[in-house]
Amino acid sequence: MEKKEKKFLTVAPFECAWRNDLKFREAGRGCVAFEASAHNDVTLVFRENVGSQHYHYKRDSTPHYTVILGSHRNRRLKIEVCGKTVVDVEGVGLCCSSAFQSYWISIYDGLISVGKGRYPFQNLVFQWLDSNPNCSVRYIGLSSWDKHVGYRNVCVLPLMHNHISLWKHVDFGKYANEEDGKEDMGNECIGYEKWGLENFLESWDLSDVLFVVGSEERLVPAHKIILAASGNFPLSSSDVLELKGVTYPVIHALLEYIYTGRTQISESQLSSLRTLGLQFEVMPLVKHCDEAMDRFKLNKKLFDSGKGVELEYPTTPTHHCRAFPFGLPVDMQRLKHLHLSGDYSDVNMCIEGSNGLVFRPHKIILSLWSVPFAKMFTNGMCETNSSEVLLRDVSSEAFKGMLEFMYGGELNLEVTMGSGALLLQLLLLADQFGVTLLHQECCKILLECLSEDSVCPILQVVSSIPSCKFIEETCERKFSMHFDYCTTASIDFVLLDGTIFSNIIQHPDLTVTSEEKVLNAILMWGMKSEDLYGWEVVDELMIYSSPEHLFRERLQPVHDLLQFVRFPTLPCSLLKKLEMSNIIRKIPTFNSLVKEAINYNKQGFTRPEFEKNVRFQHRRSSYKELQYIRDGDSNGVLYFAGTSYGEHQWVNPVLAKTITITTSSPPSRFTDPKVLASRTYQGTSFAGPRMEDGHNSSWWMVDLGKDHQLMCHYYTLRQDGSRSYIRYWNLQGSLDGKTWMNLRVHENDQTVCKPGQFASWPIIGPNALLPFRFFRVVLTGPTTDVSNPWNFCICLLELYGYFH
Repeated sequence: MEKKEKKFLTVAPFECAWRNDLKFREAGRGCVAFEASAHNDVTLVFRENVGSQHYHYKRDSTPHYTVILGSHRNRRLKIEVCGKTVVDVEGVGLCCSSAFQSYWISIYDGLISVGKGRYPFQNLVFQWLDSNPNCSVRYIGLSSWDKHVGYRNVCVLPLMHNHISLWKHVDFGKYANEEDGKEDMGNECIGYEKWGLENFLESWDLSDVLFVVGSEERLVPAHKIILAASGNFPLSSSDVLELKGVTYPVIHALLEYIYTGRTQISESQLSSLRTLGLQFEVMPLVKHCDEAMDRFKLNKKLFDSGKGVELEYPTTPTHHCRAFPFGLPVDMQRLKHLHLSGDYSDVNMCIEGSNGLVFRPHKIILSLWSVPFAKMFTNGMCETNSSEVLLRDVSSEAFKGMLEFMYGGELNLEVTMGSGALLLQLLLLADQFGVTLLHQECCKILLECLSEDSVCPILQVVSSIPSCKFIEETCERKFSMHFDYCTTASIDFVLLDGTIFSNIIQHPDLTVTSEEKVLNAILMWGMKSEDLYGWEVVDELMIYSSPEHLFRERLQPVHDLLQFVRFPTLPCSLLKKLEMSNIIRKIPTFNSLVKEAINYNKQGFTRPEFEKNVRFQHRRSSYKELQYIRDGDSNGVLYFAGTSYGEHQWVNPVLAKTITITTSSPPSRFTDPKVLASRTYQGTSFAGPRMEDGHNSSWWMVDLGKDHQLMCHYYTLRQDGSRSYIRYWNLQGSLDGKTWMNLRVHENDQTVCKPGQFASWPIIGPNALLPFRFFRVVLTGPTTDVSNPWNFCICLLELYGYFH
C-alpha cells in the first residue's frame, strides 16, 4: 500500500465544491467524515443532485439540508432546511483555524447527527430529527460563508440500521486466545471504557513492590513501572519501601493521584502529601498541593469548611476516561525509555519462529490495554506464575508495533503507512488481543489509505474479523466501483473468499466497461488463475479437461455466479462465439444463459420478463467510451478535454489547462506543447533530446489531470512537415509520471513515411485494460534525419479508449 499525500481543498467565501464521488450510496442515508480548518462557518450542503459551485443558500429553491459548524463568528451550530433555520445552538461543534479538526456528519432518514473526532459514530455532540424528512438527499457540497475554509481527508461512508453502535462493535469484537471457552467476557467488554490504571490501584494483581506504611506497618501494593514513570522512587535497591512516618491516607492519596489522575485529602494532611510528593519527585502533585495551599491562605473560610481538598491532573475531553496513559501524571518519555531498556520488566515475550527474539514488556502495561492479557496474567493460567510467555502465529514486527503503541499511545505512521502488510498484521493483532484503540486507529488508517491497489489485500484480512464488517463493506464497494482495474491490475482478487467475491459480483454499484470483463473475472476466480486472461483461454483448456478438474471446489460457486453475468447485454458477435465454444457444451448453466441472451437479441422487449429483469439491462459505467473512427476525427481524449468534457465549444486543452503536455526539451518556437493538441497542421514541430541515465531520450508526454484516467485502446500520431521520420518508438502509460509501462512497442515501423501523414495503431494485450493518468511517446532509436537523429517530429497526438 503506497503512502498517500493528504489532499487539501480550500473553498472560497460563498463558494461550494461538488465532486461526483462525494455522495451517499443510499439516498437519505450516509455519513461524511472530514477534517476542516477555518475561523468559522464550516458548511456542508446535502442535496439530491449536484448544485452550483457559486452556491448561495438563499437562492436555492430545491430541497436540501445545510449544516454550519461555527456559525455566528464561531459561536453556534446551525442546521437549515431549504434555507430556513431549524437548529441554532450555542457552543457546539466549533471550528479551529490553527489546525485541522476532525468531524463527522451522518443523515439517516432525517436524523442528522454531528460528531467530532477521528472515529465516525463516536463523540456525538448533537442530534436533530426532521419531522418531515427529506430521504432523497445524496450529494455533498463543501462550502463556506465569509472566510476561506480548508478541507482534507473527506470520506463518504455507508450507514447500517445500527449505525450509531457500529464502531462499538469495532471496540468490543470477539477476543481470541481464550483457553476457557465457557467464560463470558461480555461484562468485561461492556466495562472497557472504564477500564484503566485505577483498576489496579492498591491491587495485589501484578504488583511487584510494597509500601510498609505507619507504625502499624500496613502493606500497600504498587507497580514499579508505574511509579518509575511518574516520579523518582528508590526501586532498584529493594522491593519493599518503608514509610513509617507516613500515614495510610497520605500514601493512598499519592497512589490514587498517580493511578487515576485525581485524589481527595483533608486540608490537615495536604502538607504531608506535598512533602511525600516532593520526596518522590511527583512534581505535578507538588504543584497542585502548592496551588491548593495558596487558595487556603487567600480564603480563611476554607479552613472551616471541613471538606476534603480535591486535586486533579489536567486532561482534555478527548482523552478523558480513555486507556492508559492518557490523563495521568505519567512522563511519556520516561515510560518509552523504560520500555526500550526493559527496566523492571516482569515477563519475557517470545515469538515462535523469530530466531530467539525476546521482548521484555511489563505485565501491567499489557493488561491495561488488553483484557485477554489481563486474564492471562491474573486468572491462574500458566502465564500467571511464569515469567516466560510464548506466542504462536504472531508477527514479531507487528507485536513490536503494538508494544510501541501501548507505551506511547500512538502509531508510528511512517512505519505503518510504508508497509500495508504490517498495518494489516497490526489490525489482526489488535483484534486478537482486544486492544481497542489500536484496532480503531488501524481501521481509520486503512480507510484513509484505501485505494484500488490495496482493496484486495485488505479484504483478505478483514473478512476474518467480525468487528471489521464496516471496512469489509467499504472495500467491497470500492472494488465494485473500480471493477475493471481491480480485476486487471493484478490477480489478487482470485484469492478472495467466495462470499466476498459473490458480494462484489452482485453489488448494486458494480461499474464495468464491458460485461465480458465480469465473465472473465468469474472464470479466473473459479480457476484460481495465476495469470490474467479471458474466457478464450478457458475455452481452449476445456478441449482436454473437464470443468470439475479446472474449477475443483469452486465449480458450484462458478455455476451460481454465472447467473449474475448480464449475457443479453453482450454484442451479438461475441454471443455467437460463445455459442460455438467448448464451455457451452460442458457447463449447462452457461449453455442456458447464452441461449437466453441470443433469444433476447432476436425478440427484444417483446416479453415482459425481459423488461423487468436487471440481467437484461446494461450496467452503468464510470468510463466514457471514446472510440476511434478515423484519423483526425473528433472522438479522442484530447479533443474531449478541449470541450471541457462535452460542456462547451472546443478550445485547445493546453490553453484551457484541462490537460498538460510536456516535452523532453525546453519550449521553443518549434517545441510548443499546445501544438500537439492543436487541430491545425504544423510545418515544423519537434521534441529535442535530453540525457537520461546516460542516454539520449526524446519524448512528448500528456498528463490528463489528477482526477482523470484512460484505458487506452487506440492512438494516433501525425507527422509534421519535416522529413525526419520515426522508426523506433514506444507508447507508454503511467499512474505517477515516474514508472512507465509499455502499451505498444514499435521496432523499425515504417508506417510514418510522408510529411503531414496520419497513422494510428490499436493497443492490445492486458495493458490495454489498465487505466493511466500519464501517457508519452518516446523515441527508442534514431530517426531518418542524419543531422538531428533524436528530434522527435510530430504535430499531433490523440488517444482513444475508456475515459474516467
